[in-house]
Amino acid sequence: MQPQELTAADFAAYPPRARAVITEHLELVRTLPLVFAALLLREARDYDWKFPAEQRAIDDQFSFLASLAPAARTSLLQGFADVRLPAPAAHIDWVSHPQQFLDAFTAALWSTHQIDSFRQSATEYADHLRQARPDPAPALPRVALVVLGPELQKPDYPLFRKLRPHGVFVPQVDPTGGWPTLVAFARERANKAPIPFGHLYFDGEVSDHALAAQLASSSYAALSPVRAQLLDRIGTILSSAGAGPEHLRTAMARITPESLKWPTDADDPASGSPVFQRFQLDVLTQGSGTQIFSTTFVQWAAREALRRAQPLTLVLRFAPRQRSLNMNEMLSGKTESNTSDPAGSLLDADMGAFYAWVDLQRLTGADQSACLVWSQAQNQAVLIGPTLPRNTVAAAPMNMRQMLAQLT
Repeated sequence: MQPQELTAADFAAYPPRARAVITEHLELVRTLPLVFAALLLREARDYDWKFPAEQRAIDDQFSFLASLAPAARTSLLQGFADVRLPAPAAHIDWVSHPQQFLDAFTAALWSTHQIDSFRQSATEYADHLRQARPDPAPALPRVALVVLGPELQKPDYPLFRKLRPHGVFVPQVDPTGGWPTLVAFARERANKAPIPFGHLYFDGEVSDHALAAQLASSSYAALSPVRAQLLDRIGTILSSAGAGPEHLRTAMARITPESLKWPTDADDPASGSPVFQRFQLDVLTQGSGTQIFSTTFVQWAAREALRRAQPLTLVLRFAPRQRSLNMNEMLSGKTESNTSDPAGSLLDADMGAFYAWVDLQRLTGADQSACLVWSQAQNQAVLIGPTLPRNTVAAAPMNMRQMLAQLT
């Protein structure tokens, strides 16, 4: 099917809001190159389950494309129109199965040596879109608060080596009331700018209910039933004849929260949100190791949350993960007797904190954003903010209240 052949009936199986958005712009979609239309519909199909920032990005694409004169739109998208699709990819029902089409399309780009020209066309389009529809400035300067739990320890390990050059290293932290003070700070920010999914919290163990009641939150412990179900499905898929990574990826992409026994938490309003459930499921089905290691879960959740939700406040708490075993043991999910790995968890969390800061810098308002990373075991911290000096060491001990005051 070519885009010009599309009718509203072709989107009958799409979720309600996605169907409404696409049919509203159907005349525009009909004018787009097939490859570009398929990529756009792949994003728009999940409109109902996307964060507000993602929905705005889709709306911005439609409005930007509609604002262009036909000749200008054709010129900008010519690189997409020039893509040569081999027969297997061209015959996929890209309206009903956009992800399947995308997988075949990506493989075709590499096998036909079109990847470089396609990447150039995509970059050019993204640059024009960004100039015409820049992301709005955040309602508050963004803040990431990362806590490395008290069990995460490794003797003589120098913390924050990648973060220290960017801010102030605090070698002596007074831990008195540290976590409650951080919780109060995050809750105050959520009250000041009550934006849906604007304040997020991910915990590698059990969520703090006081924080989960105010911030959309997810924890490794709360998702234990979901993780067990997913590991069971992974084991079943991999044990079937002819199964491989591609088959597993396709099967995982088809899983929905409705097909799982999804836990809800009365103290956490976000736990019953379809949007947040879908996000958590994406973290567990698309992330490598998120079903097995708590540190990987927190790190991947942070990465995806910053990319997709663009929160104003992000709280991360890393807890010990299990020791690495052979893959069959870990995928079995039967590792209750496995011990934790405090040293390996510390290394994971230290790197995860650095990645969170890097991802924070990719968002609008990065020059005003701030980051605090605190090790409860070593009572050390690093502070990064627009008014703080770089690559310096605090001369005196600081408590949490004093450190948070430095960020704003």
